[in-house]
Amino acid sequence: MLNSIIMQIPHGTPNSDNNNPVDFTNPFDLLVFLILPIVLVVFYIIWRRKRNNRK
Repeated sequence: MLNSIIMQIPHGTPNSDNNNPVDFTNPFDLLVFLILPIVLVVFYIIWRRKRNNRK
């Protein structure tokens, strides 16, 4: 009984039960969760190659 009282989520705080799945038909979700991470990884790889070539 005591364990279930301690583990409750306070009212008004966000939790994982009320999240919506990522909708790739929404342009914002597509940009933030797919295109932007790919662009960042590509730029990071280019930056590392340029940095290693200077040494």
